[in-house]
Amino acid sequence: MTAPPPVSRRRRVYLVLMAVCLGLVLLAWNVVRFVSVPLAVAMSVVAAVLPPAAAFVANAGVRGDRGAGLERRPWDRRDPPDPDR
Repeated sequence: MTAPPPVSRRRRVYLVLMAVCLGLVLLAWNVVRFVSVPLAVAMSVVAAVLPPAAAFVANAGVRGDRGAGLERRPWDRRDPPDPDR
């Protein structure tokens, strides 16, 4: 099993992916749409896929309990029922 990438590298890749996403959207709808609307739409579709991919990259190697935080909610009582009631 390999070690997860360091946080600084994951953060840098996340920021690059999000910058590319923003750049694609701005370029598509401020420049490319005058040349080719289908190409601008295709660029927007690629830009729409990048944020979830960036989130996967940012969370790569992070292990956590899926139920973490659930026991902290006041309405989520884990006490066994009272047998006398």
